[in-house]
Order: sequence, then C-alpha cells, then structure tokens
Amino acid sequence: MTGQPVIWDQVNPEIQQCIHDCLNCHNICLNTMAYCLQKGGKHAESTLISLMLDCAEICQTSANFMLRSSDLYAHICAICAVVSDRCAQECEKMGDDPPIRTCAQMCRHCAKSCRQMAI
Repeated sequence: MTGQPVIWDQVNPEIQQCIHDCLNCHNICLNTMAYCLQKGGKHAESTLISLMLDCAEICQTSANFMLRSSDLYAHICAICAVVSDRCAQECEKMGDDPPIRTCAQMCRHCAKSCRQMAI
C-alpha cells in the first residue's frame, strides 16, 4: 500500500480511528489555544500555548502520514504520542477549567491511539 493513494474503505479500522483521533486532537488543541489566549493570564503562558501548537501540528502531520500510507507513519505516530502526552500534562496543570480539561482528555486519547500505531 506504500506510495498508493488511500481508499478510505481499504484502510484498517485501527488506522481510521487513529486518523480520526489525531484530527480531533488537532482541532481541540487549536480551539483551546484560542480560548486560552482570549482568557489571558496564566492561560496564555508560552509553555502551554507552545505545546498546544506543537500538538496540533504533529497530530495533523500524523494523520497526513497515515492518509498517504507513508511507510514512516509509525515513527511519526510515536512522536505524536509523546507530544500529546506532554500537552495533556501541561493542560492538567491548569486545574479544573472545562475546555482545558477536555483538551487534556483528547490529548491522552490521541496519545494512546498513536502508541498503538507506533507498535
């Protein structure tokens, strides 16, 4: 399948789910980042914002590698799992803020999904 265009019906369900999880995480990180910047203060600190941007970017990249059936997708997914876990950790430091808690949960879910693809 390497190098061939992906036909969605031919992609195994685990990869389909990981693509879905990565794209959801990408969206949630960007939306949460905008929320944090609007809220300001500790929500807009560079460490959190930077990790959300990193997470959104690597999630999109992981989804793209899987969609293209790149033979390197497992490596990208492994990195995505690390970045997603770090983003979740940073979000969890913010306490019980519902949008940030949702972001942390999605990041953890994405990390788990990507670790399964990295095996």
